[in-house]
Amino acid sequence: MSVAPRPSSTPATTDAGREAILSEANFRAISERVYQLTGIVLKEHKRQMVHTRLSRRLRALGLQDFDSYLRLLDSPESATEIGELMNAITTNLTSFFRESHHFDHLRREVVEPCMAQGASRFRIWSAGCSTGEEPYTIQMTMQAAGALAHRWDYRLLATDLDSNVLARAAAGVYAADRVTGVPPAVLSAAASSRPDGTIEMRPVLKAPIRFRQLNLLHQWPVKGPFDAIFCRNVLIYFDAETKLGIVDRFADLLAPHGALYLGHSESLLGEHPKLLSCGRTTYRRRA
Repeated sequence: MSVAPRPSSTPATTDAGREAILSEANFRAISERVYQLTGIVLKEHKRQMVHTRLSRRLRALGLQDFDSYLRLLDSPESATEIGELMNAITTNLTSFFRESHHFDHLRREVVEPCMAQGASRFRIWSAGCSTGEEPYTIQMTMQAAGALAHRWDYRLLATDLDSNVLARAAAGVYAADRVTGVPPAVLSAAASSRPDGTIEMRPVLKAPIRFRQLNLLHQWPVKGPFDAIFCRNVLIYFDAETKLGIVDRFADLLAPHGALYLGHSESLLGEHPKLLSCGRTTYRRRA
């Protein structure tokens, strides 16, 4: 089967009707900046995505080409736009109870045993929380286990690189079609309906969550230990060396026998000196 050759650059149309070209050099330069800022590797197949998303930034800024955009990123006035660049590049695909076996394990193997043992403190980290479906699913799981009413010091840290999705997560408001996969009894206990047809997470779920912007490449202003860490469908955007470094840092922050949950395509290859595999993309801190 013959395939048409890939064009050497990607055109876009600016407000003035003039095509903005994402050249090979532009794509390489943007990819290098994104990697330096976030550790995210933008391979060739992401080129159209980069063009589409950053073309919106060109229009918003009134810029005519990507050369001008790159000059802005290198200018003293770049701080605000660097944040917008990271927001634009970050992919936020998520849903409630995604990879539900992780939440079953969290309740059965982590939460309920800690409650039974009389733990006075419990900490979870949702790293890469996106628009909040993951941390609120954790909260639904905690609620179903009786852990939100349990008398202990419980906090859930939810972090993401993208400040826009964090604001939506903190609001805890979702369209009705976003929660169709949540069991009705669970949803009724966790959320209330609003006049406009959306649903909002109840205060009892929101109160223990701390939403924070965090770049996993930078220093983490967290101390731990965490009884569970979720970092799912995040590591796939990093190169192997960066991925292993982040996993090592997670392992160091886990409580003894604490659990680490990774995405379905992010299983660790070979044995890890600090982590023991105990199910699909589920790991426990070695004793």
